Amino acid sequence: MAKIPLFQFDQPTNSVEALRNSISNRLVYSIGKDLRSATQRDWLFAVVYAVRDRIMGRWRESLAQEEDQDVKRVYYLSMEFLTGRALINAILAADMYEPIKQACALLGADFDALVDMEPDAGLGNGGLGRLAACFLDSMATVGLPGLGYGIRYEYGMFAQRIVDGQQVEEPDYWLVNGSPWEFMRPEFSYTIRFGGRLSPHNGQSLWIDTQDVIATAYDSGVPGYQMNSVVTMRLWSARASGGVNLDAFNRGDYIQAVEAKNQSENVSRVLYPDDRTELGHELRLRQEYFFVSASLQDILRRYLKNHGGFEQLADKVAIHLNDTHPALAVPELMRLLLDEYQVDWAMAWSLCTRIFSYTNHTLMEEALETWQVDLLGRLLPRHMGLIYDINSYFLAEVHSRFPDDHALLRRISLIEERGVRRVRMAHLSALASHKINGVSALHSKLMVDTTFSDFARVYPERFCNKTNGITPRRWLSQANRPLSALIDSRIGSHWRLDLDQLAGLRELADDPEFQNAFRLAKQQNKRRLTDLIATSPGVTVDPDSLFDVQIKRIHEYKRQLLNVLHVITRYHRILENPHANWVPRTVIFAGKAASAYYMAKLIIRLINDVARVVNNDPRVGSLLWVVFIPNYRVSLAEIIIPGANLSEQISTAGTEASGTGNMKFALNGALTIGTWDGANIEIAENVGLENIFIFGNRAEKVEELRAKDYQPRGFYESNFHLKCAIDRIAEGEFSREEPGRYNDIVKSLLKFDHYQLLADYADYLACQDLVDELYRHPAAWTRSAILNVAGMGRFSSDRVIREYASEIWGIQPLNLARRESAAGAAGNPDSNG
Repeated sequence: MAKIPLFQFDQPTNSVEALRNSISNRLVYSIGKDLRSATQRDWLFAVVYAVRDRIMGRWRESLAQEEDQDVKRVYYLSMEFLTGRALINAILAADMYEPIKQACALLGADFDALVDMEPDAGLGNGGLGRLAACFLDSMATVGLPGLGYGIRYEYGMFAQRIVDGQQVEEPDYWLVNGSPWEFMRPEFSYTIRFGGRLSPHNGQSLWIDTQDVIATAYDSGVPGYQMNSVVTMRLWSARASGGVNLDAFNRGDYIQAVEAKNQSENVSRVLYPDDRTELGHELRLRQEYFFVSASLQDILRRYLKNHGGFEQLADKVAIHLNDTHPALAVPELMRLLLDEYQVDWAMAWSLCTRIFSYTNHTLMEEALETWQVDLLGRLLPRHMGLIYDINSYFLAEVHSRFPDDHALLRRISLIEERGVRRVRMAHLSALASHKINGVSALHSKLMVDTTFSDFARVYPERFCNKTNGITPRRWLSQANRPLSALIDSRIGSHWRLDLDQLAGLRELADDPEFQNAFRLAKQQNKRRLTDLIATSPGVTVDPDSLFDVQIKRIHEYKRQLLNVLHVITRYHRILENPHANWVPRTVIFAGKAASAYYMAKLIIRLINDVARVVNNDPRVGSLLWVVFIPNYRVSLAEIIIPGANLSEQISTAGTEASGTGNMKFALNGALTIGTWDGANIEIAENVGLENIFIFGNRAEKVEELRAKDYQPRGFYESNFHLKCAIDRIAEGEFSREEPGRYNDIVKSLLKFDHYQLLADYADYLACQDLVDELYRHPAAWTRSAILNVAGMGRFSSDRVIREYASEIWGIQPLNLARRESAAGAAGNPDSNG
C-alpha cells in the first residue's frame, strides 16, 4: 500500500481573537472585501466561512473514521430536509456563541442582524422535511455513520405573500447569493437517464436512446451537539448533459438555443411542482427518479471503493426511504445490480430486501403515491419492466402461501388494475423493505389494520413503530433562550443530550419561585412574538392575552377550518355579552397551502377575512385578535412556538400520522388542545391527561360514522352556535364585497364534511371553555405547562434515531476520539465521498 503523505492543516480555535482573525481573513481572501466595502451579505458569508472552518476538522475525522472502521452506513433518502437557518445551530454545536458575538462586535459587525439575514434553506415544506432535518442532527450527535440524500432545490417550494387576504406564490430566492455552507463536488456527477427504449441483447434488455441529465453533488456538514461528529447532507443539482445549441443561437433562435438545457435543469428548480398539468405531473416523477438514481449510483460507488464484490453489500449499506417519494430506489438498485454489475436476479432481489427500510407518513388514500403505468413506462421503460418482474415474483410467492385467496392477489399487487392502471409506490416500498414503521403508536396500529393489512398478513415481522421525535438543541436550546437558561439553572445543561433529565422539573412544578420565573420566560417569548406580529402582518396584539396557535401546512384534515368556526363563535358570543369574564385571546395561524390546493387556499382567505372583520370591530376591543403570519418557515417557528400558550393539534382522529409540532409546543411549555390522534396520545400519556385538553371522536368512532353514511347537516341543524357560525360565512359577513365567496366551503361542510368538523364542533367548543377556565388561574396553568416540559423526554429525536439504528438499520455509533494534533490524516484521497 502506497504511503500517504503527511497532510497538515490549521485547526482554528474558538477564542475571540482567533475568530476575529478568521472572519477578517475570510472577508479579505475569500470574498475580496475590506471594512470599507463590505456589505451585510459579505459579513454574513465571512462569519459563516469562519464557523464552517471550525466544523471541517471534525467532518474530516467523521468521514475518515467511517472508512477506516469499514462500518455499515445508513443512507437516508428524503425529498425534503427542512433545515432552517444553519448559523446559530452550528455556533451552538461548536460552543462558540459568546466568542463569535464578541469577535463581530470588535469588527463593527452587527451579529444579530447577520443572523436574521441568513435565509432559511428552501429544501422542504412540512413535517416530513423537518423530521429529516432533526434526524440528521441526532445522527451527528449520537455519532452514527450515515449520509442524507436529497435535491438542491433552486427556488424551494415557494415564498408566500398574502395579498388582499389571498395566498400568492413567488419563487423562494434562497440561493440567489449562493450558500456559504455548501461544497460543490463536481467529481461526484452522475448521468441520469430518461425515456428511450429497450433493446434485447444476449438475453438482457439494453436501455438505449435515452435523454440524459447530469446530477452534481453539493455537500453540507450537519454538526452534532458538542461536535461529537458531523454528518454529510448531499444534495443533487441538475444540469444539462449538453450545452447551448450554438446553431440555433447563431440563427437568432435564442429560445431554442437554451430550451434543452432549461428542460434538463428544471428537475431541481422547485420542490413539489404543480402537478395539475401533465407536464407538471411528469416533472415530479422525473424529480423522484433523478434524486434516487444519483443517490444509488453514489452509494454503490462508495461501497465499491473498499469492496470487490457485492456479497457484503447488505452488511455495509442500509437505505432508508422517508415516505414513498424515494420508492423508485428499489427498481433502480435492481437495474444497477443487474445491468451495470451483472449480479444475478435472485441475489439482487435478496440484497434489496435486506438493504431497504421504509417509514410511512400517511394512510390517507389520496396521499399514497401512485404513477400511471403508461407514464412510468414511457419515462422509465427499464424500471417498469423490473416492477413487472418483481410483481410477478411476489404474486407467485403469495399465491403459493394463500392459494385460495384470489382477492388477496388483486389487493396486494404492485399494479392497480381497476380503471387507469397505476403502480402503487407504497406497496413497492413495503415489499422491498425488511422493516416498515409508522411514526406513532396509533398510526402504526392503523397501518397494519387498514392500508397495509394484507402486507402485515404476509410479512407480520416487518412492521414496527418508531414514534417521531424532535431535536432539543434547536427546539429548546436555540429557539427558547429564556426557558433554556432557567432549566440550566435548576437541573444543569445535560438535558440537551439526555432529554429524560427534564423529568427533574416535576418536583419544581408547585414551587412558586420557579413558577414565577417560568412565567417570566414565557412572557419574554410572547413579547418577541408580539414584535414579529406588529411587523408582519402588522397587527398590534396584547402579550398578556392567551396566545392560541395553529401553525402547520394548510390542509383540510388538519382542520384549520374548525379553529375558524370557534373564532367566529367566540366573536359573536363576545358581541352578545361583552361584559362577561372573557379571557383575552390572540388566535395565530401560519402555514402554506399547496399551490394547486384550491380549498386550502380558500381557507387561508377566510382566515384573513375573519381577521379583518374581528380586528377592526371596536366592540370586541382587546378581547380577541386573529392573526395570519405569512411565509411560515423554520425561523418563524423558532419565534412563534416559544411564545405560544395553547397548541392547536386538532386533526380528525386517525388522519395525523404523528405530528412533531405538538412535541415542539409542549417542550416549550404550551398546553395542547387536540384530538386523540397521532403523537397527541403519547404526549397525553407522558404529561398526564389532566395537563392536556383532549376532545372529539376517536378513530374508531370516526370510521363508524363514515360507515353509517355520516350526515353533517344533522349536527348543523341541532347546534345553535354551529349553525350561526356557518350561516355568517354563507351570508357574507366576512366578505360583504363578495357574499358568495365561501359558498364552496359551506357546501363542503354541509354536504360532505369528510373530516367531520361538525361532529367534533360541540366538544371542541366545550374544551375551549375549559382552556379559558384554567387560564384564569395562573398558578394552575403554569403548573400544567411545567409538567408538559417535564414529560417530553421520550420525544427526543436522539431516542428515536437510536431505535432506528439498533432495531432497523443495524448500525453502531462511530468510535470517534478527539484528536489533539493539528495534523489530519488524509485517509483515502476520496474521503470527501
